[in-house]
Amino acid sequence: MKIKFINRKTGELETETPPGEGFLKFLYNNPFGRITILPMVKRKFLSTYYGNLMNKPNSTKKIDSFVKQLGIDMTEAVKPVNEYTSFNDFFYRKLKPEAREIENGIVSPGDGKLLAFESIDAVHDFYIKGRKFTLKEFLADNKLAEQYKNAAMIILRLAPNDYHRYHFPYNGTPSESKKIKGHYLSVSPYALIKNFTKVFCENKREYCILSTEDKGDILLAPVGATMVGSIISTYKAEEPVKKGDEMGYFAFGGSTIVMLVDKNKISIDKDLLENTKNKLETFVKMGEKIAE
Repeated sequence: MKIKFINRKTGELETETPPGEGFLKFLYNNPFGRITILPMVKRKFLSTYYGNLMNKPNSTKKIDSFVKQLGIDMTEAVKPVNEYTSFNDFFYRKLKPEAREIENGIVSPGDGKLLAFESIDAVHDFYIKGRKFTLKEFLADNKLAEQYKNAAMIILRLAPNDYHRYHFPYNGTPSESKKIKGHYLSVSPYALIKNFTKVFCENKREYCILSTEDKGDILLAPVGATMVGSIISTYKAEEPVKKGDEMGYFAFGGSTIVMLVDKNKISIDKDLLENTKNKLETFVKMGEKIAE
């Protein structure tokens, strides 16, 4: 299995090679790995321990090789490589304001590989044939699940090399963020292809509701993953925000943002829907239009 995606800017089919690819395959595709190692990897203590290591000053030694191995464009960052105080300080680095254009319509909340579904049921057909994904499990709230049962769903997966701050996709007023405790399973396609429901309904996550004037209530849910020590919200609840304003950031590791939007008030860009129907993610950047 190779992780293939469409680079939206070039239209080319590309292959993603994540750090620790062999270990991910062993954990999620090898029966021995699933039974013996995975139960430890998904627990909080390991991600917390590794997150603490990435906060230490000597972790800066890892930055140069990480940048070179994954081809990260540091000209976009506010600070040069030698000014970060830890690996995590680099990992959730800020970008220069001009590094991302905020386009018209509803925009991507971050950099990453995107999947777009016009209905929740389509998610099940994409990933799995076994245990069905349900909003009741994902949101841990029956009333809220009922409210969004007919919503469109957008999933943005952030790989370790991506920019790890996330932003509001539209103008509105955000609610307080509600936290849901959980595990730390990987959000890599190696894990998701057979474990989508398990990952999204058991991982640590939180959500807020962005109330808008013309798109209804948009639910935004950051989801943690293996080695993500923290999901940090940086916005102020109940205060109006503009599209592109920062919402929060992830500490080290891959992560995901899930968006639920009233499908009668949104028109997702056709190329994103088509790529998803072809079982391909699309690489987009924060501020790039994904719907209107």
